[in-house]
Amino acid sequence: MAVLDRVHGSATADAADPADRGGAGKARRAATLGLLLAALATVVWSGSFVTSRALADSVPPVQHAFWRWIVALVAVAPFAARAAWRQRALLREHIRFLLLASLLGVTVYNTLVNQAGISTTAGNMGMIMAASPVVMALYERLGGTRLGARRVVGLLIACAGVLLLVSKGSLAMDFAVGDLWMLAAALSFASYSALLRRKPAAIEGLSFLFTTFLLGALMLAPVFVASLVIQGGFEPTPATVSPLLYVGVISSALAFFAWNKAISLIGAARAGVVYYLQPVCVALLSFVVLGEPTGPMQVLCMGLILGGVILGAARGGAK
Repeated sequence: MAVLDRVHGSATADAADPADRGGAGKARRAATLGLLLAALATVVWSGSFVTSRALADSVPPVQHAFWRWIVALVAVAPFAARAAWRQRALLREHIRFLLLASLLGVTVYNTLVNQAGISTTAGNMGMIMAASPVVMALYERLGGTRLGARRVVGLLIACAGVLLLVSKGSLAMDFAVGDLWMLAAALSFASYSALLRRKPAAIEGLSFLFTTFLLGALMLAPVFVASLVIQGGFEPTPATVSPLLYVGVISSALAFFAWNKAISLIGAARAGVVYYLQPVCVALLSFVVLGEPTGPMQVLCMGLILGGVILGAARGGAK
């Protein structure tokens, strides 16, 4: 009887193996897709920092942000407007969540990035933004997640790199205004990414994207009008329109869809690990496109930031 039980148990396990392997394979494919989508968004957003810096002297920050989201709305409308209309009752039910997500991820974040581009380099912008996972980790801790010693040490190292960068190595902490704007932008983006984990599952990705773009643009509209009155408009030339098309279609419609989908697949913490590639991408792009040099101080700070966040995000870092 014992022999028969063992044979039966072995047969049962063998029969279950294909399903188990199929489930594990599906999870691996989802994780791989999530990492690839996060990488796509990261590389594309690196270009948007360079664009913000390039347009700093020709397009006012608020107008840059407003037209970015108008272009993004036009780009996603053919694919997303019908889905948003179909889910309008559900969207109304969760309007407070949608308003907060729109404020953080659309209205505030990119406007702060554009403002920072006036008085700091694209390289600094990318490195400071790479520290946003520090804030994501703090949100996790507030939510009850135990960070562990390794992760705390890694985050402290990353913070030291950011402080060294924005203070230019001075103990007097003489921050550049643009670097402070970027710190605020990093806080806004981290808050948006943490908030995405609370998105109701019933709201489709395209519906969410279209609605947040629309609400974010509406919230920007009064400030946009004020900017037109006070600062005047900008001249629509290929040098201004082409970058706006890039940030509207590629950096907004494509990258935000990819990032939101990545977080739904692998979570904000794992997506944040991929986001650490951003300072390297921005440094390369700013050197090639804008001719911005990268000195020893920037290299040192990049090493501290990347080393710290990778240490903090390493498997087992929360133990």
